[in-house]
Amino acid sequence: QVELVESGGGSVQTGDSLRLSCAASGLRSMTYAMAWFRTAPGKERQFVADIKLNDGIGETSYAGSVKGRFTISRDNAKNTVYLQMNDLKPEDTAVYFCAAVYAYSDWLQSAYDYWGQGTQVTVSS
Repeated sequence: QVELVESGGGSVQTGDSLRLSCAASGLRSMTYAMAWFRTAPGKERQFVADIKLNDGIGETSYAGSVKGRFTISRDNAKNTVYLQMNDLKPEDTAVYFCAAVYAYSDWLQSAYDYWGQGTQVTVSS
C-alpha cells in the first residue's frame, strides 16, 4: 500500500520560509518522479515543482511563479522529498500536495498515480 504523508505547513508572514516534507512508503523502487502541487482557495490545482528520482542527478523543474524561491530536493535513503520555500508571498497560500508517478508517459501528461492528503500553507501580509 502506497502512502504519501506531507508535513511542515503552517502560518507565516510575507518573506518567511517553510520546508515541506513528503514521506513516501510502499512506492516501487523505479518511481519516475515526485512532485508538489498546490490548490489555492477558489482556484484549480497548480503544478509547483517536480524531481526525477532515478536519473542519477535528480533533474528538477519549477513553475515560473516559484522559480528562484522554492527548491525541491530528495533524500532517497529516507524516501522523502522536500520543498524548501523561501521569500513566501500571500499568493503562495494554498494546500500543498505531494504526488508520485511511475511512468514517463504519465509524467508527461501530469497523470500522477498517488497523492498525499495535503498540508496547509498560509502566508499573511
